[in-house]
Amino acid sequence: MVRRFLLLAGLLAVAVPAAAQPPAPVPDGAPARYHPLPPVRAQAAEMQEWVDARLNRVLPALMAEYDVDMWILSMREYGEDPVFWSIIAPTTFAARRRSIYVFTRQDDGSVERLALGGTSQGGLFEIYRSPRPAPTGEQAELWGDEQWRLLNEIVTDRDPSNIVLNIDETWAFADGLASGEREALERALGDTYRARVRREPRLATDYIAVRVPEMMPRYREVMETVHAIISEAFSNSVITPGETTTEDVVWWLRQRVNDLGMGTWFQPSVDVQRAGGMSGDGPPVIQPGDLLWTDFGVIAQRLKTDTQHLGYVLRDGETEVPAGLRACLAAANRMQDLQLAAMEPGRTGNEALAAAQAGMAAEGITGTLYSHPIGDHGHGAGPLIGLWDRQEGVPGRGDARIRPSTWFSIELQARMAIPEWGGDEASCRQEEDAYLDESGARHWVFRRQETFHLVW
Repeated sequence: MVRRFLLLAGLLAVAVPAAAQPPAPVPDGAPARYHPLPPVRAQAAEMQEWVDARLNRVLPALMAEYDVDMWILSMREYGEDPVFWSIIAPTTFAARRRSIYVFTRQDDGSVERLALGGTSQGGLFEIYRSPRPAPTGEQAELWGDEQWRLLNEIVTDRDPSNIVLNIDETWAFADGLASGEREALERALGDTYRARVRREPRLATDYIAVRVPEMMPRYREVMETVHAIISEAFSNSVITPGETTTEDVVWWLRQRVNDLGMGTWFQPSVDVQRAGGMSGDGPPVIQPGDLLWTDFGVIAQRLKTDTQHLGYVLRDGETEVPAGLRACLAAANRMQDLQLAAMEPGRTGNEALAAAQAGMAAEGITGTLYSHPIGDHGHGAGPLIGLWDRQEGVPGRGDARIRPSTWFSIELQARMAIPEWGGDEASCRQEEDAYLDESGARHWVFRRQETFHLVW
């Protein structure tokens, strides 16, 4: 185990050098700022650099780590493999007809990248042209799609000892080969090379999961913008107590994100908790004394965020949030500390879950943990650290190991009886994006919520 971890750390140190650092953090107490995205052309240039870095630095290290000679991705338009979105140029929006990508590990450790169909993705791939004359007549009919003949030619010429295809029962990120596409691909390989096919889901999942540091400055600015959006949403500029509904705030969030040139990967949630519980149908009208909550995720330059914050509507005469609610948020913050401390590289998600739960039990904190990776996907590739309804651990998806150079949404809730509510319980739900740097140290991408957003 120790030897394997040292190898893993060494590979990633080579694959993902510290080429860029996030901006200096905003001082405690300073309001979050809006950061406009650059023009779309500048966004595309930046995103192209990210993909180039991942293909040139991350992929060769992973293929060496998992001893993969050849990796084949094959898909058709609108039936894209999940990996597709992590290997393409920002000006590509779908596969074309049939798109096949072949990655072959070379003796010097580099990876040859060939494309059959589609484009070179702005020079990221070499478009394969056969040096042999095209078959005619019955020979041509035998192959059907010319791309299968070319694939057979590539594989035969390179004669790999093993070939990885994305087929897996546990990981959607490593199961992108459609059933009909698989049948045609295996026919194209022929008996000799079909026998060399093996499954290595960690190649696809880890390639998607591992971040290059060049991504962090932009991601951090997007995260600060998310904080600024929520701060505005949970303020008197958006909410008039006694009039504004939670649904009004949801649609304000959607519109704000759209106006900023970003997208959402799920419909935002806004809800309230209050003393005595909730009653009535339809979206609740926000009232003084309400505990506000939002779950909010945006898309910017194909990167996803996921954030949950709390707000409070002051009652007449109140100048601060009731002490019981402040204690509840502090308990959630402590759970965040315990979760981050438990996320040591080399541990599985289930091991990190158990370690954090042990810390909660020792400190008498009641709550649940359900953190997940994030990045190219909202619920991203990599180990799950619990699910809201699986606090005993998640077989399979929780057994993957935590790696350096990955991003996570630290998602959880603390539950506590609130004296000011007559002992009624509140759920203080928090979600903040964090990252493991190249050394495995853990950091917040921007910062976490430690005080309530206020409406009065």
